[in-house]
Amino acid sequence: MDKSEGCCSVQLIDGDGIFNVSGIDHFIKEVKLGECGLSYAVVSIMGPQSSGKSTLLNHLFGTNFMEMDAFKGRSQTTKGIWLARCAGIEPCTLVMDLEGTDGRERGEDDTAFEKQSALFALAISDIVLINMWCHDIGREQAANKPLLKTVFQVMMRLFSPRKTTMLFVIRDKTRTPLENLEPVLREDIQKIWDSVPKPEAHKETPLSDFFNVEVVALSSYEEKEEQFKEQVASLRQRFMHSIAPGGLAGDRRGVIPASGFAFSADQIWRVIKENKDLDLPAHKVMVATVRCEEIANEKFSHFITNEDWRQLDEEVQAGPVSGFGKRLTSIIKSCLSEYDGEATFFDEGVRSSKRHQLEEKLLQLVNPAFQDVLGHIRWGMLEKFKASFDKALEIGEGFSSASSAWFKSCMTQFDEECAGAIIEQANWDTTKVRDKLVRDIEAHISSVRTSKLSELTSQYESKLHEALSEPVEALLEGASDETWTTVKKLHRRETESAVSGLSSALAGFDMEEEIRDKMVKSLQDYSRGVIESKAKEEAGRVLMRMKERFATIFSHDSDSMPRVWTGKEDLRAITKSARSASLKLLSVMAVIRLGDEPDNIEKTLTVALLDSTKNETSKKSITTSDPLASSTWDEVPSSRTLITPVQCKSIWRQFKTETEYTVTQAISAQEANRRGGNWLPPPWAILALIVLGFNEFMALLRNPLYLGVIFVGFLLVKALWTQLDIPGEFRNGALPGLISISAKFVPTVMNLLKKLAAEGQAPPAANPENRRSSTNNTSSNASSSENLPEHKSASKTD
Repeated sequence: MDKSEGCCSVQLIDGDGIFNVSGIDHFIKEVKLGECGLSYAVVSIMGPQSSGKSTLLNHLFGTNFMEMDAFKGRSQTTKGIWLARCAGIEPCTLVMDLEGTDGRERGEDDTAFEKQSALFALAISDIVLINMWCHDIGREQAANKPLLKTVFQVMMRLFSPRKTTMLFVIRDKTRTPLENLEPVLREDIQKIWDSVPKPEAHKETPLSDFFNVEVVALSSYEEKEEQFKEQVASLRQRFMHSIAPGGLAGDRRGVIPASGFAFSADQIWRVIKENKDLDLPAHKVMVATVRCEEIANEKFSHFITNEDWRQLDEEVQAGPVSGFGKRLTSIIKSCLSEYDGEATFFDEGVRSSKRHQLEEKLLQLVNPAFQDVLGHIRWGMLEKFKASFDKALEIGEGFSSASSAWFKSCMTQFDEECAGAIIEQANWDTTKVRDKLVRDIEAHISSVRTSKLSELTSQYESKLHEALSEPVEALLEGASDETWTTVKKLHRRETESAVSGLSSALAGFDMEEEIRDKMVKSLQDYSRGVIESKAKEEAGRVLMRMKERFATIFSHDSDSMPRVWTGKEDLRAITKSARSASLKLLSVMAVIRLGDEPDNIEKTLTVALLDSTKNETSKKSITTSDPLASSTWDEVPSSRTLITPVQCKSIWRQFKTETEYTVTQAISAQEANRRGGNWLPPPWAILALIVLGFNEFMALLRNPLYLGVIFVGFLLVKALWTQLDIPGEFRNGALPGLISISAKFVPTVMNLLKKLAAEGQAPPAANPENRRSSTNNTSSNASSSENLPEHKSASKTD
């Protein structure tokens, strides 16, 4: 038993088929397998001799199996079956390295051990690695297919079904994608399963009841060592927790506890050894298979390193290559000729099969370059078409004629260049690439057509929007009886002009009549939509427009001069006129009138909203019908309706409420003007003052000091009257006037006293002239103070 850091191995079965009972017992104790219970997994590997099985296991599981020394030649390295514990993988995982098949050391007559060891591995393993060369896929005598066929049959006969994971490891993967290799391999496995005679109990049993088939591909260890190690490290992760649900291990039913593993393995091997009727293909065929395979692999490797091929491949990667087909055909012919010379004396069937496989591998290798060449040709033709087509459109050539002419020219050149890239050995079809080019060109034509048509449509829509939007808004803002008639004329004129221009522009696109009519109809609908959209915007602002119109008419006379409310104006008539004009605006904005259908909306609104007699009657009688108690207008479809009757009634109610204050202000101004025009008391009051105040008047004459006091008091009262603007405060009512005056009285008195104090402290005049000018300034200020209330009153009245 061998030991190394983190790993322990033992030869479970020697080359003579003797089961190492003592060795396995010691091994189980050493790795403490008995303590694992059911938490362990068994992995085995099988495959041709010298195919790198041990190398793969050592890199994959950290084992120390003996590897072949390539410098000493290809020979048998692993004899019998070796068992080791994987390093650093949980749960405990045992791996078995089987002796390679097709080994020359055992000769033609002693192949039973290979079959027995393979069957043994399948019987006790949860995961079986099938190591195979990438170029073996699709071959009848390769990838252990005959061995698998025998194992399938014997396993069903000897053991109860147990699902095992069979992981095919494809070695030295070529440039062929794994997704292309895997279906072929799975199909071959299914064919083997279908061809195996089955007992009655399993005649209808599918392969999936016995095996989970998985496929993985690895690069060449010798040629791409770093990439090989990275892929192996990735594969190693799949063996972590392999027995967990969803793990890599297969069905765990019937798993023997770890403590009984040695006895179970011994008994299974005894049963397998007693089977004498197993047999493999003849040795000569297998030797021919191996040798021809080696020659083919050698020639394939030489082809990969061939300077002519590498130079050609580099040229293809850089860009288009002239004469690609002839050059590559010559290189492939030379490679196949060398194979024929070295494989002449081997079995003809095997030789021909391997030659065909070599040819397929070579074609698979060069196919990406061929596809790149076609891609360069297709891309060049597409770019040429784009440049030529766009240039033709720039110089004014018709869209349809330019696209047709350059399409034919580019496709003809593409066919000629593809013919020069064809390889004699391959029956490759360029139809898919040609179809792709056709689709690309048609897509570009469609894209340009869509772009041009979109530009035309946007251009004429922009013109329509510019020609209709602001004029329609202005017409609707100044709504009158002729508003919609003018809008219709404008709409008809601008739409006809735009449709005519668009139709002329579409003539060069060779379009179907239906599509052309659809675009024209779309432009006409857009034109109507601009007007409807603008009408809806104005309808949303109708209340504001009504108030503006009412304010304009109510506050200005027929000459557009601001009204001064003197009390002589017919306020009722002015209010009715302003409301009628606002109602006219509402009736105009109620519906869209682009057709010739008449309506009686204005009459309905006038009767329902302006007829005061009817309004009073409707208030008195609840049963009277309301023409505006509806969501639709008579004989007007809802699509044309902007403001419903119910909304009109609500807007009018809000309009009257918000304009009522303006009317009230005007009435107040008239009343204030009337009161302001007569400040003197009635004549009888003046007479009564004279009679009753005669004694007081005489007293003032006898004592002139009273006159001075009265004069000073008069000045103070006059000043307070002016500063407080008492007439203006009482225009809004008695109570608001008293409240306002009481709030301003004390601050006003304090200001007057401060002014008097400041004037008293001022220095006296230097001369009589200064005194005279000061007196004049005082009198002028007094006169301006006297005129201030009247000015303020007039401004407030206005």
